[in-house]
Amino acid sequence: MAMQRITLLGVPVDVCRPEDLEAEILEILARPGTKQIIFLSIWDLLKARSKRNDFGQCVKEADLILPVSKSILSGARFLKKEVPVRYNPFTATISILSVLDQHYKSLYLLGGRLKTLGQAERNVHQTFPNLQIVGRYVGYYQKNMENDIVQAIYKSSPSLALVSDGIREKNLWSYHRRNSFSNSIFLYYRDALGIFSDRIKRVSEKTFNKGHEIWIEIAHSPLKIFLVLPYIKYGILLVWYRLFRKDAR
Repeated sequence: MAMQRITLLGVPVDVCRPEDLEAEILEILARPGTKQIIFLSIWDLLKARSKRNDFGQCVKEADLILPVSKSILSGARFLKKEVPVRYNPFTATISILSVLDQHYKSLYLLGGRLKTLGQAERNVHQTFPNLQIVGRYVGYYQKNMENDIVQAIYKSSPSLALVSDGIREKNLWSYHRRNSFSNSIFLYYRDALGIFSDRIKRVSEKTFNKGHEIWIEIAHSPLKIFLVLPYIKYGILLVWYRLFRKDAR
């Protein structure tokens, strides 16, 4: 089954089965120019609806939009749309790196602190021996270093640039600089290098499958309890679209 793109509350979401992921990654790789894969949470979806920032355009132009929130699936089901597959960002990243490894592609690592980045690079190289790491640079860098980083990525032209913590603009970092690169896929995953370096413990599959990962984040940062407010807004929007929007389906 070919990948299908649906819209949920006006925001695009891709229906990509795990068995189709490899073919989709290879197809994206073959496209010219800068490409982007986005892990879309429910809060990202609501942010993408706003006309006050360019995140919505970033999502709209992304080559692959994989939902990571259980609520996105239930929302699609409620609006009687094709229900997408929910991806664990860690598992999906490993799957993407496996595809690149099998096809002898290249990788650039951007983000993290120096020790974290170094350990992550060693572990990635050990796990994916056919994946050529063509460059790396820490996050939290000084502004005057940015041109050098952009040039390094442009010259090395990695198949994938994996962007992690310490990059303030997150998904928008590559989007704002998309005309400065040649032919790479960009993927932002905040915890990637922390997990790869064994400095961050990843969420268990059991917790993720139940949709309880948000409670772990709240335990680490209690102020995130206020994320329940946009969740309520999401429910109201779904009902409004179901009742009044002719284009909801």
